[in-house]
Amino acid sequence: MNDASKVLLAKNESGDLAAADAARALASAAGEAGRLAFSMFRTDVRTWKKEFDSPVTEADIAVDALLRERLHAVAPAYGWQSEESEDVRVSHRRRWVVDPIDGTRSFIKGLADWCIAIALVEDGRPIAAAVHAPATDELFVAVAGGGATRNGVPIAVSKTKSLAAARLAGPRSALDELLRGGRHFEVVPRIHSLALRFARVAAGEIDAALASERSRDWDLAAADLLVHEAGGALTTAPGVRLVYDRPEAEHPPLVAAGPAMHRALVAVLGDISGAQGSSQTTKAVKR
Repeated sequence: MNDASKVLLAKNESGDLAAADAARALASAAGEAGRLAFSMFRTDVRTWKKEFDSPVTEADIAVDALLRERLHAVAPAYGWQSEESEDVRVSHRRRWVVDPIDGTRSFIKGLADWCIAIALVEDGRPIAAAVHAPATDELFVAVAGGGATRNGVPIAVSKTKSLAAARLAGPRSALDELLRGGRHFEVVPRIHSLALRFARVAAGEIDAALASERSRDWDLAAADLLVHEAGGALTTAPGVRLVYDRPEAEHPPLVAAGPAMHRALVAVLGDISGAQGSSQTTKAVKR
């Protein structure tokens, strides 16, 4: 019997897992998956390309298989959604949402900004999550209504309110667009793993982070809960909370920050979007 199933076997037999029990199972599974991935890190792993020219390695596949086995043992009736294997989520009120290695390009290059990101989603929202960054020995865990931790220590988002004093991470194109609008802030070197980028917001290491369109459920679900349980918000650019039970797993541009900074960025992004829409309308009229 594996560690994750030992943690929750009694609770599993009595019905749905409590969020705290699920989080303990996720933390255990993420730790084991991290050890497996790290044993293959900076080695000559086999690599190939999948859709959208996205890279995948034998480490991604091995971690995916391990997590599926471990989490299925904990709650066999729950659905499954992973970047690297077939979805089993139709008609499942609860499901595991998994990114075996988020930041595969960094993993391949031997960089440290990759992680294992796993969550339990119920009715479209995460209720338990774990994000494990083996290269930096960090395990982030969150429970709906129970807060967020890093290596067992509670974390909280930054209280920075002024964009001029903020440290932002995200796609260079999005950050440049803000800078062109006359906003001033410190640009943080890009964190390639999206889950880890948002985990840094949850931990208060950076004040805010942006993401381009086309991020997927598995990139976001675990980090989403971390940010919210750390006192922040992760939403679409207009400020709409994400849901993870749609047929389409892709999401539009996103923003994560503490409450005051999040409100400021949503307003700024709205101004930019409005200005772009007005400009496009003017050009259309002129033509």
